[in-house]
Formats: sequence, structure tokens, C-alpha cells
Amino acid sequence: MKLKSDFLREIYSRGFIYQSSDIDNLDDLMSKKKITAYIGFDITSDSLHIGSLVQLMLLNWLDEFDHKTIALVGGGTTLVGDPSGKDSTRKIMTPDEISKNIEKIKKTFNKFIDLDKNGSIINNYDWLEDLNYISFLRDIGSKLSINKMLTYESVKNRLDREQPLTFLEFNYMLLQSYDFYHLKKNYNCVLQMGGSDQWGNIINGIDLVRKMLNEKVYALTSPLITNADGSKMGKTAKGAIWLDKTKLSNFEFYQFWRNIADHDVGKFLKLFTKISLNEIKKLSELKDKEINEAKKILAFEVTKITRGIKSAKEAEDIANNIFNKKTLDERIPTYEISSSDIEKSNFLILDAIEKLNLSKSRSDTKRLIKSKGIKVNNEVFLSPDLSLKAYYKLSEIKLSVGKKNIGILKIKK
Repeated sequence: MKLKSDFLREIYSRGFIYQSSDIDNLDDLMSKKKITAYIGFDITSDSLHIGSLVQLMLLNWLDEFDHKTIALVGGGTTLVGDPSGKDSTRKIMTPDEISKNIEKIKKTFNKFIDLDKNGSIINNYDWLEDLNYISFLRDIGSKLSINKMLTYESVKNRLDREQPLTFLEFNYMLLQSYDFYHLKKNYNCVLQMGGSDQWGNIINGIDLVRKMLNEKVYALTSPLITNADGSKMGKTAKGAIWLDKTKLSNFEFYQFWRNIADHDVGKFLKLFTKISLNEIKKLSELKDKEINEAKKILAFEVTKITRGIKSAKEAEDIANNIFNKKTLDERIPTYEISSSDIEKSNFLILDAIEKLNLSKSRSDTKRLIKSKGIKVNNEVFLSPDLSLKAYYKLSEIKLSVGKKNIGILKIKK
């Protein structure tokens, strides 16, 4: 695809584009002038996770090419809940919970867009809270088709599975459409971007803007990012990969990227780093043990973009200490227990791993033991029923779970 716009050419070559409502006219527009674009984020937690990283990188690229960026936080829509990609109704959150989440997540946006230049964070609660319901139904509801909404995959899947889709959730699509209309009218925003699961919601917004303002706006979605095995990216045995370092340590975040499959290295370098495409091509061609060097670069660069250079260097230092068999760093997860407690009680390897939160469940730990995936002080541990009594005289025990999850059991004398 030949593209004139620097922004579209860059993100297309990196694999960000899945669908667009009118890529040719959007390209023509962006090659001639700077535009305003937005991406919406539901605030269901006090941190975004790596499922939002593609969208954050899109905002970052927009910012780099001097377009105006809006990170729209869903203070209003989160009260309703987006049914897209969900198999069940979301838990309803309170306004106070949402406000606290917004304040924490703003720190993440600051890493990706320049708020002193072209970037802004806007809360849709500012205009949704005062909507008159009767007027909204009359003016907005009359412009959107139920027939069309029922064809959207997010709705169709729930209905096909005979899973409840509440009227509250169904209204989400109207509210997101209204967001696009409001941002076009008040900020001259002409582009909404999002994940591929948001296509129906964004198209609704385009239709609403056309009917209400008689103006053209655009949609652009990115693909669902999966691992090489086809699984959804972003989950591990320990849960979500959070962007906020208070919810997931720098080392654990860094290690997630170090442990990705070889086949994913090139794709993730394109999506989640600012490294040149020529350099990425060279790194992607590395084979066997050499590919680990590319993974180190990926881990460092993603951690740097998401958490800052200091956090990236800290995580890299810890990893180097561990894998070069130097001193173990105190920032690795630790749990303290007295030597007498180990000697007197039947403190099992399962108990230690549970205390260190190194595995999802006991059954998962047993499976790893069976496959020789658990090590105590670098020696394979073969039985889930064995206690740690033999180690009670040591000052600390290093536990390795899987390939690179590591914790330290500190033994107090």
C-alpha cells in the first residue's frame, strides 16, 4: 500500500492497521495538514495493562508526527461498561472508584504523549453526566439503528451464546458514538482509533457525526495482538501484565518480554519499540541463542518507553545479576521465615512458592514439579510432598519456577 502520510506509512509498515473506514481519503488529509485524533480507554482498574499498549503506541506515533492527540478516559462510559469482547456483564463501578483509577492512570499517559505540546487527557464524564435522557434518546437514539447494532460481533456473540446483554450495556454504543460527535463538534477531532473489537462502536460514531453535523470523520482499528501460539497476549500464570510498576515490578515486566516466543520478536519490536525498521529486520533474522540478544533489546526498550529509562536499567541490572550467577538482588520477590519454623513444621516447597506468588495455583506448581520445572538453589526439585527442612541452616533459598520466575526465601535465625 502506497501512503503519503508519514504517520500512516509508519504505522502501516509496523503492523498497526487492521481496518480503516476510508484509508485513501484519510491519507490524503493527513498528508496535507495536522489532524486531531483520539483513542478511548475504559478505566476499570487503577492501571492499564499491555492489552492497551498498542493503542498507547499509536498515540505516541501521532504525537511524534505532530498531530494532536486525545487520550479519552471513560469516566462516564465506564459507569456503563463496554460489552465488546466480553462474555459476561461487567461489575458496575462507583464514580469514586473510577475517579481514583483515572488519577493513577494519568501517569501512564504522560509517558506516551506530550501534554505540554499536542497531547491532552479528556474525561467523557464532563459531558455525559449532564445529558438529559429524554433529549438524548430523541436526538441521538433516533439516529442509530438497532438492526445494525445487532450485527456487530460483540453483541451477536453474547446473544448467540444466550448470555445476558443488559440494556445498560447496550446504551454503551450510543454513548461512545456521542463521544465522537462531541469531540468532532468541540475539538475538530476527525479520527477515532481503537482495537478491532471496537469497529462497530466507531462506525456508529461516524454515522452519528455525519447525520448530526454533515461532516466526514474516520475510523482506524488495530489487530488483536496474539502470541505465536494464537493465545491472547498479556496474561501469564500470575495474572495481567500491568503497566504501572506499583502493580508489577520492573523486573517482572522486563522478564515478560524476555520470555516471549522467538517467532514474536520481530512483530513485537515493530509494535512496541521505536527502533528503526532496518534494525528490526536485522534483529528478527537472528537464530537460536542469538535471538536472546534481540529479546533483551525488546525487553529494555519496552520497559524504557512504558516506565522510563531508570526502571529499564534497574530491571536489566537485576536480570544480569541473576543470569550471570552474580549476587541476587533484594528487589526480587522475597518471603521471610524463621529457621525454627522450617525445622519444626512441615513447610513444603508448595508453601514457599505460594508465599512468593510465583505460580497461579498449587496444581500448576505440581505440574511444573512433574515436568522438572522447579529448582531449589539451582537443583531440580522432584516431589511436591518434600519439605524444606534440609535447607533450614541456610540464610536464603533461591526458588526458580518455570524458565525465569525467581523468588528468594530468606531464613531468619
